[in-house]
Amino acid sequence: MKLSNKGRYAVQALADLARNDLQKPTNLTEISLRQGISLSFLEQIFLKLKNNNLVKSSRGPLGGYVLSRSSDEITLSNIIGAVDEKVKTVACRRESKKGCHGKSSKCITHDLWDDLENHINNFFKKNTLGDIVHNMKKNKLSEIIKWNNKN
Repeated sequence: MKLSNKGRYAVQALADLARNDLQKPTNLTEISLRQGISLSFLEQIFLKLKNNNLVKSSRGPLGGYVLSRSSDEITLSNIIGAVDEKVKTVACRRESKKGCHGKSSKCITHDLWDDLENHINNFFKKNTLGDIVHNMKKNKLSEIIKWNNKN
């Protein structure tokens, strides 16, 4: 199971937006340069994020994007779902009696992979952009303290 670049970059770009949110719009070029994500890919991602009401945009020389609500209210699941990502660890449908390979029964490890999928999706539902920003600030502060203690 692998989350595609679209899902990863959407979370990364919105974390950047949340970290740098000064109640003024941030343009995609700034995010592109800071995060090393292609501008054209960001434009595609932000169109989906805007259509799903996760960001608001404004035009003009001082235009760009802002979060549509607090970073503590936007879950990773909201972001990943907005860019049409799905976390699937099994190829069959949950309600199907048939297994992933078209056999009459599900494979011996089906429940294991299904449980993993549930854990991953619950993790994405539980964690927010605010958590990412908070953890990043906490880690930076810890690094500064370690550096000051060495010098």
